[in-house]
Amino acid sequence: MSVEYFLTSLVVVLMPGTGVLYTLAVGLGRGFRPSIAAAFGCTLGILPAAIASIVGLAAILHASALAFQVVKYLGVAYLFYMAWNILREGGTLDVSERRSPASPGRIILDGMLLNVLNPKLSLFFLAFLPQFIPAGAANPALQLVLLAAFFMALTFVIFVGYGACAAYARDYVISRPVVMTWLKRCFAGTFGLVGLKLALSQR
Repeated sequence: MSVEYFLTSLVVVLMPGTGVLYTLAVGLGRGFRPSIAAAFGCTLGILPAAIASIVGLAAILHASALAFQVVKYLGVAYLFYMAWNILREGGTLDVSERRSPASPGRIILDGMLLNVLNPKLSLFFLAFLPQFIPAGAANPALQLVLLAAFFMALTFVIFVGYGACAAYARDYVISRPVVMTWLKRCFAGTFGLVGLKLALSQR
């Protein structure tokens, strides 16, 4: 595995996206352990896109305007749902010391859906992974699998780090309701804007 691939993957994973926002929101709202579940869910959500790029299904998604549009608008709807879920009482970013624990399964599922319902993720893998396979490689499929597995492992580790930072700031946020109110608005607004941007994008 090349240094170039590691550095490129690191930059891509560190860039704030819906997965990072979701992990931060869970870390702030529920604590460190639930944020690990969020990181795990977001990482699992990469798997369909990685598999699609390896077997060539991403090329079909790229060629089929209908398939792209269907997945895109499902993703838009889910982003808007996440924005609403952050703002509502008792939602993802509702911070309270006496809050009842969230179901890890639900947290993982939400994280998965955020990435599964992102059609651009499969297109990203289609364009990204093959660039790091040497011409004339003996087993390119195996190398693609290894590259995708490394990308997912890196995603999980970095997202856990994001969640830990958010959980560390949790006590500060709990003691300052005004800060929590503005954080809710910022997170919800960001999810809404990302959904709107995806809805208006052509490809």
